[in-house]
Amino acid sequence: MKILETHIVPAIDENIRLQEYASTIFRSITTRNGIKKAIKRQEILLDGKIAQTSDWIKEHQKIELLQSEAKAKKIFQLKLEVIFEDDFLAVINKPAGYPTSGNYFKTIENALPFNLKESAEFDALPYPVPVHRLDNPTSGLLLIAKTRTVQTTLHLEFENRNIQKTYIALVHGKTSESFEISNKIDGKLSHTQFKSLKYFELEDQPYSLLEINPDTGRTHQIRIHLAQNNFPIVGDKEHGIEETNRKFRGLYLTSVGLKFQHPKTLGNLDLRLELPKKFKFS
Repeated sequence: MKILETHIVPAIDENIRLQEYASTIFRSITTRNGIKKAIKRQEILLDGKIAQTSDWIKEHQKIELLQSEAKAKKIFQLKLEVIFEDDFLAVINKPAGYPTSGNYFKTIENALPFNLKESAEFDALPYPVPVHRLDNPTSGLLLIAKTRTVQTTLHLEFENRNIQKTYIALVHGKTSESFEISNKIDGKLSHTQFKSLKYFELEDQPYSLLEINPDTGRTHQIRIHLAQNNFPIVGDKEHGIEETNRKFRGLYLTSVGLKFQHPKTLGNLDLRLELPKKFKFS
């Protein structure tokens, strides 16, 4: 491991644990939870020894934050559309048919080094990483962190629901103009807002094109919410119904919008994709 940051404890007037103190001294980790995780990964040294969450801070101690050396990564040479990129983060347009990450070779995460530039920041991650996920059959905007600080900040922004995501889905049935769904998924509260963009019929079957804003990010949240309310997404083999119309191919769910504040420049980013051709019906 390499030393990322070093801090010498000045004179202090109170007893304070490392976990609490360290969240105020490092640039790349600024929360107690982040420090706790770093300690568990053995990435913090106290006077040259691996730190523990129970350690107390004393004057003149040296605290070091380590970063794991990058392991050789097998790079998946899949060309991706890069929507936005700087030294801190990136947003790419994920194609359908590939998992975001996981114990596979052909993942979007493994394709990121092939498409993104290396960060010149002091806390650059060994490789860029997604900070949320899109299901294998789902396409659209995917947010990527390129530094440790931004990765931590974006995770917190998702937890605090400060990042707005917009999806488009084609579903079976005729929905109301707008509606909301709230229930528990795997014991956790989930909430999604829906707005109907278009209603039409094909071969005497009703379909609705929806704009969707999830306020929480549970696994398969949008797909589950719609299926449970009798509006399954077209092409959803796991939660939907068998599709009889051969005009439809794949899952009709795509992420078209991301709106958030840049963690470093503090500028507002409002990114939007054009609706994919397969969602356009006359």
